[in-house]
Amino acid sequence: MTTPAKNRIVLITGANKGIGLATAGELARAGHTVLIGARDAERGAAAAAGLTAEGLDVRPVRLDVTDPATITAAADLIAAEYGRLDTLVNNAGVARDWQRTPEELPVEAVRETYETNVLGVIAVTNAMLPLLRKSPAGLIGNVSSGLGSFSFLADPDSPLWEHATLLAYNSSKAALNAVTLIYARTLRDSGIKVSSLEPGYCATDLNGHSGHATSQEGGHRIARQLGEAETSATGRFFHPEGGTYPW
Repeated sequence: MTTPAKNRIVLITGANKGIGLATAGELARAGHTVLIGARDAERGAAAAAGLTAEGLDVRPVRLDVTDPATITAAADLIAAEYGRLDTLVNNAGVARDWQRTPEELPVEAVRETYETNVLGVIAVTNAMLPLLRKSPAGLIGNVSSGLGSFSFLADPDSPLWEHATLLAYNSSKAALNAVTLIYARTLRDSGIKVSSLEPGYCATDLNGHSGHATSQEGGHRIARQLGEAETSATGRFFHPEGGTYPW
């Protein structure tokens, strides 16, 4: 499996469970120092303990992507303890519109989705950029979804077409893809690479465990894509089965 070069300092948001935790395990077993970002300090500590019990270099970091104070505190901790950040994985995400049509979905649910899936990514990215600039090869991976691809949203023959009406989730991931491309463009000269990642349709709390792949499979794919993103051009949208998605 291709994974990022060894001995990287990695921060993963929303990493106390599901795909985030699986990604943390994959990267830690590959020899990296992995910081498990979690809104709940106790859950983050419990998740980290399960991996440190394997002898892995993992530690919890309290980080709520919708809370500026915790974002600043996390950046300060990383600066004090490590002096740099090599890889940021913006994994935290929510979905509030499963089995609800756009007209049934309250605007507040859309706003809540964007607070985490889009604005949270921007807030964390901006806070961590000074640390990423100190890395010899800074990398940002935004965990997106093929449901946010405009090509998918316009294709009635897609195998996931039944999910094309998820107003908040799909549009937030489409916005996240735009965020990815904008940061990739603005950071190109700095050497920091930015790409969108896709774990596939995995069974997680986010989708009521309706996915056909496991969280472990999703974590394996994200770890592989990070390795590919490190050695390829910036601004890509990786497909879980290999190659890239159309935007």
